[in-house]
Amino acid sequence: MDTEWYVVITMAFSDEITQWPPEKVRQMIASATPDAVERALEREDRTPADLAALLSPAAVPRLEDMARMANRLTRQYFGRTISLYAPIYISNLCAADCVYCGFAAKSGIRMRRVTLKDAEICAECAALAERGFRHVLLLTGEAPAKVPPRRIADAARVAAEYFPSVSVEVYAMETPEYALLEEAGVEGVTLYQETYDPQTYRQVHLSGKKMDYAWRLDALERAGRAGIRRLTIGALLGLYDWACEGFWMGLHGRYLQRTCWRSALSVSFPRLRHTPNRFRPPALVTDAQLVQLILAMRLFLPQAGFNLSTREPAWLRDRLVTLGITSMSAGSSTRPGGYASRGEEVLEQFEIEDTRGPDEVVAMIRRAGLDPVWKDYDHAFYRETGTV
Repeated sequence: MDTEWYVVITMAFSDEITQWPPEKVRQMIASATPDAVERALEREDRTPADLAALLSPAAVPRLEDMARMANRLTRQYFGRTISLYAPIYISNLCAADCVYCGFAAKSGIRMRRVTLKDAEICAECAALAERGFRHVLLLTGEAPAKVPPRRIADAARVAAEYFPSVSVEVYAMETPEYALLEEAGVEGVTLYQETYDPQTYRQVHLSGKKMDYAWRLDALERAGRAGIRRLTIGALLGLYDWACEGFWMGLHGRYLQRTCWRSALSVSFPRLRHTPNRFRPPALVTDAQLVQLILAMRLFLPQAGFNLSTREPAWLRDRLVTLGITSMSAGSSTRPGGYASRGEEVLEQFEIEDTRGPDEVVAMIRRAGLDPVWKDYDHAFYRETGTV
């Protein structure tokens, strides 16, 4: 018995997810009944079977009930606040070949690739700080040889001079490399698995270290062991069946809450819209499906932060803000130098949909009866106590 418990608590998520193969998950979702949905709505501590039911076609008639419960849970754990952040792309160099990405080495897009120098990062930070931002997300392509962890740590130190909260969305790293970022002031790591389906993963990642499915899947646990305060997961919606992705993403979130209990969990919902000409998303997600996914995830992960980016159009973000979202980007640019110099001739990762400035997004949040928050915690307090 003791041995079995030890195996359970030490199993990596890349091993745990093998217990939930695609055919099993699809069957669970397809066979869910209205009674199963009712039981899932009545329970507070929901099981994987409950999550499958909430993601199923049988749950569609109950979306209004799910929305009311999602709103109540969000207010219970997060109050009426929506935190604001902005991405800063410090490099668009990439050695990987991900067929859906504008940064990919073989995307076929002929635009300038750059890595910002410290002075240019300062200019980007100053431009965003002037607009009111207190939380930024630093991003790079998959190019560890050209933009190594130490270079990202240096960029984080520069950003920390302007912002009390600095996160990164970069390639998967070893635990000591995440520790290097944490020492530089990084408090959050975002890493999308892109797709949790192993076969689809192999089909869309054609070269580079990112081809290693398990290496990427277990990276956020390594970041948690290194002391990173916030871990953000996500699937790139449109690569595989959205309901299956939601199921695996929910399990991944639960796993991280259990194993990295000193870190806070956040979930993002990036949806593919604009891709290079060589690729067409095989499983496009409708607005209604995105709503159901967000609601089901809120009921399954009530204490997780939910992020919504400018990938979505303004009108849809306005409606989703009350359905479980706790954090939004605003006034975003997806190319290096996009704030200070505009960098129009520099390659961007993807085209954004919500082009409103931060003031407009703040006004929208207030119209929804919510409170925009530029800074959600005191970094000095965290450093002093070592607690979240």
